Amino acid sequence: MTHQQPHEPEVLTMTRLHVISAATRPTSAGRPLARWVTERARERGGFDVTPVDLAEIALPFLDEPEYASTGNYAHQHTRDWSALVDSADAFLFVLPMYNGGFTAPFKNAIDFLYNEWKGKPVGIVSYSAGPTGGAPAAEMLLPVLTRLGMLPAEHSVAIPGIPKLLGPEGFQAPETLAGELAGVLDDVAELAAQRAAEAVTV
Repeated sequence: MTHQQPHEPEVLTMTRLHVISAATRPTSAGRPLARWVTERARERGGFDVTPVDLAEIALPFLDEPEYASTGNYAHQHTRDWSALVDSADAFLFVLPMYNGGFTAPFKNAIDFLYNEWKGKPVGIVSYSAGPTGGAPAAEMLLPVLTRLGMLPAEHSVAIPGIPKLLGPEGFQAPETLAGELAGVLDDVAELAAQRAAEAVTV
């Protein structure tokens, strides 16, 4: 009588998604929004979600003596930031708009690194106090992400009038917003799955 080997269950790998709140103002509306985005990503499943607050990272202005592409970092704050970004498979950027563009602290945080961003999927959730929802900031950011070799999601979310969406319990999402965000998360998950499959076949 032959004994069959027990069938090992398939291991489902989770996409490590970092939700980065790109605002550094202590009173920023982006912080409660980022918490809401993080909760929706966790509820969706398929993601191991890590919230990242750029204000808490507190990077100085870029102070590395060598180009980021070398990966040779002189400072501990850069090595810590590198390890955090490198540990992600994909990103969601929760992005404020100031004066029609994305913020200097966020560009600075991007510029500290290079290879850690390269080839990774990214979705954008922008917001503003005015009617554009920060869409111009997202449009300005896209060439930077493309130059880094990142993979932007097809869909994005732009949230106008954000001060009116904040209450005692945090961010109060409009009815349609969860569905819009789901589309971005689906894009990011699909891009991450494609990237993982390509890595296996190489």
